[in-house]
Amino acid sequence: MAEPGYGKRSAPGQQSRTREDFALLPTRERYVAGFVDHLPDGAAMSIKQLAKQLPLYGQQAIGTALNALSVAGHLRRVRCAVGAGDETRWVSRTFWSRTARDNEWWNTYLATENASRATAPTAPLEAPTPPGLAAPAEAPAPTAVPLQRTPPEAAPDTAPPTAPPAAPAGPAAPAPPPAPAARPTALSPAYLALAELGRKDIRLALSADDCAALEPQAAAWFARGVDADYLIAALTAGLPAQVDCPPRFVRRRLTDKIPPYRPAGHSSAETSTQAPSPARRLLVECTDCGRPGRPEALPDGLCRPCRAVHSESDGTPSVGPAEVAAVKAHMANLRDLLKAP
Repeated sequence: MAEPGYGKRSAPGQQSRTREDFALLPTRERYVAGFVDHLPDGAAMSIKQLAKQLPLYGQQAIGTALNALSVAGHLRRVRCAVGAGDETRWVSRTFWSRTARDNEWWNTYLATENASRATAPTAPLEAPTPPGLAAPAEAPAPTAVPLQRTPPEAAPDTAPPTAPPAAPAGPAAPAPPPAPAARPTALSPAYLALAELGRKDIRLALSADDCAALEPQAAAWFARGVDADYLIAALTAGLPAQVDCPPRFVRRRLTDKIPPYRPAGHSSAETSTQAPSPARRLLVECTDCGRPGRPEALPDGLCRPCRAVHSESDGTPSVGPAEVAAVKAHMANLRDLLKAP
């Protein structure tokens, strides 16, 4: 198992293991990928540790293979903070996916991981007041109503008032416009979070009816211990260039990305009394040189210089195990000749 460092972390939603996994990769990359895929979560993923376990290849070959697997969409290396208080430190971990993923999927997944780590325990959420709607003031104290001169209803023994004379026929006066519907004064945090999506990203603009229809699904997220910032970050992360139907898109994400329930003993009442922990962040680092950055700035898990070097060496064929064994045998023969008198 790995010390705090390049520990393996399996990405969600992978397909079941088959014989055809990694069939399109070269021999060396297929060999390394098959070994890494069978490692348990937490196993060491540094180049030096993998080279000790794979006798056919050295550290340089393992590093080149990991770069190729990153470009193929099977892994991303990240740097995240662990611990709390004065014991916080940065460690590196490797997310692995048996199923090849594109850059958009990795960006969405890592942004969600970053949002979950950046969420610190806070006081219980209160429903914010929507823009343009004043907070309801305290009810004023009841005041005495003065007596009216005219009773609201005529007494039984009182004669009905004489009807006024009929007005001359003429064009009917236009009917007064209907009064606007009163806005609700109390909106749930789930409704407010959905209404905020369009302000965060216009591609997810929802109508009032859409927010009301999706409110039960969003409320299920809040019932699992997340807040509005987490919900908005999870729904707006890694959006495609165009969203044809925002309500259907949001409904699908609310279903597919719903978080797990918070473990017992971590209620909001308990966490509100604890000292707030420092904000946790997650940075993607280049698979080759380890330079940190945002997921969007490291397509294929490589920084710009390393990606240029990798693209130049794409035409180099991978060396098979038989050729490696022949080279090792030849080198051993040369050493024996040098030792001879």
